[in-house]
Amino acid sequence: MAKAKKEKQESPVAVAKGSDGSVQITLILPWEIINTERDKVAKEMAADITVPGFRKGKAPFEKALERISQEHLIEHTLGHLLPKRFTDAIIEHKIKPAMYPKFELVSAEEGKDWQVRAVTVELPEVKLGDYKAALIGEARAEKIWTPEKGSAKAAQKEKELTQEEKEAKVIDTLLEKIEINVPKMLVEEEINSRLSSLLERLEKLGLSLESYLASINKTGDSLRSEYRDGAERSIKLDIILSEVAQKEKVEVTDEEMQAFISVASSDKDAIKRLTHNSQEAATVRALLKKRKVLEHLVSLLT
Repeated sequence: MAKAKKEKQESPVAVAKGSDGSVQITLILPWEIINTERDKVAKEMAADITVPGFRKGKAPFEKALERISQEHLIEHTLGHLLPKRFTDAIIEHKIKPAMYPKFELVSAEEGKDWQVRAVTVELPEVKLGDYKAALIGEARAEKIWTPEKGSAKAAQKEKELTQEEKEAKVIDTLLEKIEINVPKMLVEEEINSRLSSLLERLEKLGLSLESYLASINKTGDSLRSEYRDGAERSIKLDIILSEVAQKEKVEVTDEEMQAFISVASSDKDAIKRLTHNSQEAATVRALLKKRKVLEHLVSLLT
């Protein structure tokens, strides 16, 4: 019996991978676990509810429960259970998600196991090829004189490229030479993120999206299309630099992190967050790593 119960509690019941990199995992949540966790969540929520005639958290549980919507109760219950269930599933099936999943409740019938669908996407495979040779070849091609470039004397006087121009050349070469099929879901997620940032900025300025679009003579569809090109390029470059960092074993030292923090922030709280092992610190470390990779690749042009 114990063995049968253990098998029933396994989360992933199906894993389906799409050709576009999407991954769909169907999780099954046994009713026994749901029922137990829901009771715990209900008691936690009841402790924060004020019922007329009673002090906060002191009302009879049944009365407090009447003021909790089933929608919120289900949402909080799943919030307690899904992270571990999803993590177990991706470990078991060796899935490397590139973004936090979107969860969809498929069924939640009383007394029956619940089903939840998690949709995410994996990073595409990257074949870097001989990226160093491509960059060096690009640098040499720039130095070779051709009639189209004008006289040899004029070519010798051609000004040295700035650091920004060198970085732009490296980026253009990498994006041109290395082919990556960027998953559509990642692109759409990046577009939505950029649009959300735009809406926040407009709100602070007291502007509506409609008035902004009218001022730049664009529609919502044309703006999304414009963002799509930039988002795909940005994601592709990010994946390439991450892959090169792994290949070249590029790491960011604690000293480099500390130097960045001391220069970039005077906010004590921000410094504390970045110093400790937080998500913000991990994000900054990843950005610094890609910066080091880009600087290394730029050095190949000289």
